[in-house]
Amino acid sequence: MIIAVDGPAAAGKGTLARGLAQRFELAYLDTGSLYRTVAARLIHLGHNYNNEEAANVASSLCQIDTNDPILRDEQTGVVASKIATFPKVREALRDYQRNFAFNPPNGALGSVLDGRDIGTTVCPDADVKFFVTASLEIRAERRAREIAANGQPENLKIVRAKLEERDARDMLRATAPLRPAPDAHLLDTTNLDIETALTEAESLILARMSRPNWP
Repeated sequence: MIIAVDGPAAAGKGTLARGLAQRFELAYLDTGSLYRTVAARLIHLGHNYNNEEAANVASSLCQIDTNDPILRDEQTGVVASKIATFPKVREALRDYQRNFAFNPPNGALGSVLDGRDIGTTVCPDADVKFFVTASLEIRAERRAREIAANGQPENLKIVRAKLEERDARDMLRATAPLRPAPDAHLLDTTNLDIETALTEAESLILARMSRPNWP
């Protein structure tokens, strides 16, 4: 089973995806961490943030450490957002993601991937797809709390402006833009707590699994 979870920054897709992976005992991949890992390595090596340099790093990516605090650093996030627009980078990391989806580690019977183009580009044939969204105001508040928790407090207006810029970059890029897959289930978490969102998503997955044509 492959579950695709897409959506803009701070909508709650990561929390939802991790929760679903735990409930259904599936492997989980935060695909954003791949771009952040590439970004962190570029910063460390002092490379320019261009298509070729970033693609070379992405192509050599073997493993990631999602617990590395530098992946949550604000500069890393900014660079990751920029290199995510590079077609060669997306192509290299798409192969990594597809391999994870179809060959989940540790003997898991399936996988949950969260990102921005999982249901449309990486795994267009995923068994269940979700597009998680929330109002810009709520997302800005969530991101501001996350940044503060990491010891890097920032003005809410600045956080909101950065999210708007990120949304525009994600939705307008030529390669794999952010958009819901036609068959994705929309989950608006503006007024939903995580348990309610998880319960709703779980019900949709169980309904899909109960159909006669389920693998």
